[in-house]
Amino acid sequence: MVTVSSEYMENFLGYLQAERRYSEHTVSNYHRDISDFIASLDGAADSFDPAAVTPEDIRDWITGLSRRGLSPSSVNRMVSALRSFFKYLRSRSVVEKDPMLRINSLRTPKKLPSYIPESVSEKLFSRGAVDAADGDDTGGYIHDRNALITLFFYSTGIRLAELRNIKPGDFAAGFARVRVSGKGGKEREVPVVGYTRNKLREFIVKYNGDPVCFSNDKCLFLTVEGGQMSAVDIYHAVKGILEAAGVQGKKSPHVLRHTFATHLLNEGADLRHIQELLGHASLAATQVYTHNSIARLKEVYTASHPRGAGKEEDE
Repeated sequence: MVTVSSEYMENFLGYLQAERRYSEHTVSNYHRDISDFIASLDGAADSFDPAAVTPEDIRDWITGLSRRGLSPSSVNRMVSALRSFFKYLRSRSVVEKDPMLRINSLRTPKKLPSYIPESVSEKLFSRGAVDAADGDDTGGYIHDRNALITLFFYSTGIRLAELRNIKPGDFAAGFARVRVSGKGGKEREVPVVGYTRNKLREFIVKYNGDPVCFSNDKCLFLTVEGGQMSAVDIYHAVKGILEAAGVQGKKSPHVLRHTFATHLLNEGADLRHIQELLGHASLAATQVYTHNSIARLKEVYTASHPRGAGKEEDE
């Protein structure tokens, strides 16, 4: 992989951080994806001329990505990064014509969001995995922290980057609500249910602010050394708790976010309220959960209706 250090790339990445307010993780992904395209061109990276790029160059790159075994969704993500790059260059008059205008995304099969069934989540969060660990040693702290992180994802539906940056001062009185900063720096308040509030109080009382965060961020969830947890730390924390509880399928913070939304919809929550809780910019992003709800209704029908069992349904 060629790392591009041209002024075009540096200015674009600065724009994503300063104006679009993208996370470090997202900016890093953009850098990697665009660098991959530039590496596919003839010539050295430091001599990259965006004005010389043609649609054929981009199509050749896309074909190469597919031959490398990347899924259509992964290819489309990389194409999207390149599309944003050239749109930025066009807006800054670096290029006169945008070569991406004639480039279409690959077709991708529709995939329903993975989520944990309610019967499994009830056992997971009512006992066992979220119980406090014995003792005050390092192992006890790690377990309790990871269990609380897992519970927090499920009961609030927030994103990994949002949870990572939560500070004690972001909570309203009594931990009834928490203020998070979402995509594009947009802030929203998310309610915290009573069970999670109690677990949060127990955690804070038990460890009494120990370990103390070495940074000025004073983040709520810390490493044993007192530093802010990384995205990878949080991912493995959740995966470990879900694996220990015997959860099948995907095990990640995003699955818990999907589970939060799906369970709310199954219990009759309004789709626009779910949109606000998730911090989606448009209702279209939230509507994907209606498909999970319909699938569940079909399961209930097949299992419960006298004529449902063994009967093929007309689609």
